[in-house]
Amino acid sequence: MFFAQAPLWLSSLIFLVVLPLVAVAAHAIVRRHFGINSLRANNEVASAKFNTIGAAYAVLLAFAVTVVWEKFNAAESLVTQEASAAVTIYRLAKSLPDDTGSALHGTINTYLKAAIEQDWPAMAHGRDGRPSPEATHALDETYAVLLRYSPVDGRGEALLNGILHQLDQLTDARRGRIAAAGGSVPSVVWMVLVGGAFLTIGFTFFLGTENFNAQMLMTGALSVLIFSGLLLIVTVDHPFSGSVKVQPEALEFVLTHFGNVANPR
Repeated sequence: MFFAQAPLWLSSLIFLVVLPLVAVAAHAIVRRHFGINSLRANNEVASAKFNTIGAAYAVLLAFAVTVVWEKFNAAESLVTQEASAAVTIYRLAKSLPDDTGSALHGTINTYLKAAIEQDWPAMAHGRDGRPSPEATHALDETYAVLLRYSPVDGRGEALLNGILHQLDQLTDARRGRIAAAGGSVPSVVWMVLVGGAFLTIGFTFFLGTENFNAQMLMTGALSVLIFSGLLLIVTVDHPFSGSVKVQPEALEFVLTHFGNVANPR
């Protein structure tokens, strides 16, 4: 979606200024075409129906906002989980034999660099992006390094199992953030949200009040409120795209503070 990658100022301008002005202008056209007397005759019936439509759309909009916000927070949690697993692997690698520990250290370094430099730009394109093959290969190499290691005692076996568990956590977190990059609002839901917005705002056009300026102001305020909700959904629906997005800061911190250690022991 265009707005998922557009600058925040441009999206805000369109949703909070342009669209409300279009709604107010459309209201003025309807008022001029039908006249106050014709519209006033609809007030009793239209008001009752507007209350029902407005309440139904408010529930739908609130539900959509809640879902995308939870998904955004979940994406942040996945990156944190990924970084935490990498830190644990670095620390446990210090207890492995020199050759295995150094090899494991190197493959995790390669993975983190590829995730930061290649995964993130790919995820910015949502469903059209492709995860980094280099990061995937680094994970494969990490598993290979661990599976070549043969523990000689119970401590070594526990250590190997612990590292494999953390590596599984890291892999699952990466898979989850890549899946989250595609957004959580299906096209059919977007159709309902956008259609419901225009229907709800358009219903106010057929109410007639004596004070035309006040009615235009109310239509504009309602439009700003509804389009603010849609702007929020657009902005955070793709957690790795646009101006408001999850950054790889947690992985960068791990790579900076743990990845530059030449010898894991």
